[in-house]
Amino acid sequence: MTAALQRVDSSPAEAPPTPPSLAVALLRQLRPRQWTKNLALYAPLLFARKVLDPGSVVQATVAVLAFCFLASGVYVVNDWLDREQDRIHPEKRGRPIASGRIRGPLAAGLVVGCWALAFGLAAWVGPAFLGLATGYVALQIAYSLVLKHQVILDVLVIALGFVLRVIGGGVAIDVPVSNWLYLCTLLLAVFLGFAKRRQELGSLAADAVGHRASLSQYTLPMLDQMITVVAASCVLAYALYTVSPDTVQHVGSDGLKYTVPFVLYGIFRYLFLVHKKGLGGSPEKILLSDAPMIINLVLYLGIAGWALYR
Repeated sequence: MTAALQRVDSSPAEAPPTPPSLAVALLRQLRPRQWTKNLALYAPLLFARKVLDPGSVVQATVAVLAFCFLASGVYVVNDWLDREQDRIHPEKRGRPIASGRIRGPLAAGLVVGCWALAFGLAAWVGPAFLGLATGYVALQIAYSLVLKHQVILDVLVIALGFVLRVIGGGVAIDVPVSNWLYLCTLLLAVFLGFAKRRQELGSLAADAVGHRASLSQYTLPMLDQMITVVAASCVLAYALYTVSPDTVQHVGSDGLKYTVPFVLYGIFRYLFLVHKKGLGGSPEKILLSDAPMIINLVLYLGIAGWALYR
């Protein structure tokens, strides 16, 4: 028995996990998974029926890439400012800056590189798009420094970022963004923002205030009520858009009304994941990993494409 214990004691201890290489840490810091948010720039391309126009597709794609690098630069700035708060978050503590893998000079160089590339792409798209991209960065810096600490306003600013993406998609291909698309984008983004706050408040519990000061002003019942109001408004706005006379005239039929069930399912599925699975903190994670949501999105795009391009 003693000999066996000696053999166990003399066995080598399990080695700690190897930290990711610097290249992997840099890629993680850019948060490429969150680039899916920038697909919102394709919305005007789809609903303006320009998907089959190669020139418009190129313009929209370059605009998407520009916003990807704009957003990545913002993520670096935000993570640097929030590094101490992120260290108490169960998921964010593993981010390269919070974990100490990426330090100040390297983070600054990453921001400069991202924004130099982004503004170069934005200038290629056009002066109007370059101005909008500059406004987006200014809004995000204001959010990181001040606005994210203001209750309710923090979520509205996040939503405005999505609205700027959609407007940018319209500017890139030189088509106006309809009032309906503006309203639907705003309401959906507010819905996602409040769902994110609910997940943070529910998962962090007593540590919530230390992670984000504005969470001290929220309660779960309050957020549930806000989410309910915005979810209903979002579905109603989209449903009215699909059957409005202007839309029917633009599309040539009322076929878009057949996409409403998929919007309903998407909203309800998201609420299910928020309440039953504790998700909602990362919409892009749900979009890339939840099979029913992925299937629903594919079906939605298929029906929308049929209605718009048949």
